[in-house]
Amino acid sequence: MNLMNQRIEIPIELAYFQLPKAIQNRLQHLLDRQDSGDVLTPSEREEAEELVELSKFLSLLYVKSQTVSL
Repeated sequence: MNLMNQRIEIPIELAYFQLPKAIQNRLQHLLDRQDSGDVLTPSEREEAEELVELSKFLSLLYVKSQTVSL
């Protein structure tokens, strides 16, 4: 069975989920520090990477939900 062809049901409410404002602000703070040349601690770097991945996932979820005909 080809797993790439599997259909995933996404509750429509989940497709509009966004990171809470405080988490968005934290991510932006970490990215701004990094962009300004500050060296993030290993735990800060890991936190930023995980938040970026979560943000990407939510964006992809939203895009995928827009291709579903209601």
